[in-house]
Amino acid sequence: MRPDVLNLKLIWVYSSPRIVFGIMYMLFTTYLLKFATDELLIAPAIMGSLIAISRLWDGVSDPLIGYMSDRTTSKLGRRRSWMFFSIIPMAIGLVMVWSPPPFLTGLFLVSWMGIALIMYETASTAFIVPHNALGVELTREHDERTRLYGSLHMIGAIGSILGLAALQIMTTTDEKRFFAFIISTVAAVFIVLTLFWSTSKLPEKQTSQGRGGTTIFRSFSDVFKNKYARFLIIFFAIETFGVASVGLLAPYVATYVIDLETLLVLLLVVYSVPQFAFTPLWIWLAKRVSRKKLWMAAMWLNAITFFGWFFVLQPGEPSILIWILAFLLGTAAGVGAVMAPSIQADVIDFDELLTYERKEGTYLAVWNLTRKTAASIAAFGSGLGLQLAGFEPNVEQSENTQLVMRSLIALLPASCYVFGAILFLKFDFDREKHSETLRSISSR
Repeated sequence: MRPDVLNLKLIWVYSSPRIVFGIMYMLFTTYLLKFATDELLIAPAIMGSLIAISRLWDGVSDPLIGYMSDRTTSKLGRRRSWMFFSIIPMAIGLVMVWSPPPFLTGLFLVSWMGIALIMYETASTAFIVPHNALGVELTREHDERTRLYGSLHMIGAIGSILGLAALQIMTTTDEKRFFAFIISTVAAVFIVLTLFWSTSKLPEKQTSQGRGGTTIFRSFSDVFKNKYARFLIIFFAIETFGVASVGLLAPYVATYVIDLETLLVLLLVVYSVPQFAFTPLWIWLAKRVSRKKLWMAAMWLNAITFFGWFFVLQPGEPSILIWILAFLLGTAAGVGAVMAPSIQADVIDFDELLTYERKEGTYLAVWNLTRKTAASIAAFGSGLGLQLAGFEPNVEQSENTQLVMRSLIALLPASCYVFGAILFLKFDFDREKHSETLRSISSR
């Protein structure tokens, strides 16, 4: 077997944390805002601001951790040392977010949630950025990277399924705060056990230590000097700004616009299944059709489907078209989930050609920061938009409020995907250019 071909055991070891983060991602993106407004009785604009602040804090923690992990020298490895020490704080922060003491109200409750969110986000960053960077180092082979990230996406389906199960109970139980305490505690234990096991089993190249950027300013300026990385920064900002509101507002639309609250989890299942079921097809096609063409097709499918969703999400009984469009959105999302990280890894190799350095942590931190900043702006805008539209929890909403919800969940992401697809036409770092990059690196 060639050294860059990954065995299945290593792929499972590397991918297992995605199960944990799949559960948390489903609950955080889909239900946290609604849980805070409807159960904790925090105003939507305030909670949207807290989410935005916690993600903007990543503007400090993401690049700092990315740069320092590139520069770390340790017997545990420059990535694994950060991953090990982030696990316990992450578990504690998770429980704090979902289980604030019942006696807290007003400013004390808001302060608790703000501290908890920052603690969880910081610890998550300290694990995720080095973990993703380590994945880039596992192989440089073009198709193996597609296989790795495709497998990572499929294994993450386990976490999504568990997250959907938790969401179903959360949305249907009468004791939401009690269940939130139970699920967050169980998830915290799962985090500790799974992430310690995975991190201890992962290999890390000792030869990569000491190859980060010499200064933090130079490291980040190198990212922006890389024309392909700069292009992805712009694209990720546009895409994330568009789609971040979808998860936040889905429970609101299901409750206050269409009669779908009890079937929300089933709708998310319809959205999730094609994301993972078609992944082997995308891996196969990526060998025969360029990643760019596959991703471009998914962008246009997203744009058309979101535009259609605006007209389908009407008050009253849900149309069968809602289910069809959800399936199409899941199909398109699955393509992006496989192609994006594979392309990112190749772009990082191009930096080595330019600088003689390996700065995976810095690059991924910048891209993560881009996404989180765009998501924080979207979260703030969604919360503010709901409040300005006259949203009141647990009552029937006005036509104007419903229109704002439909626009934010459908027209906004559709417009962003159109803009992003047009922009992506100019991206030209393909298989041939990546192979040429690796040959140039090897020859010197």
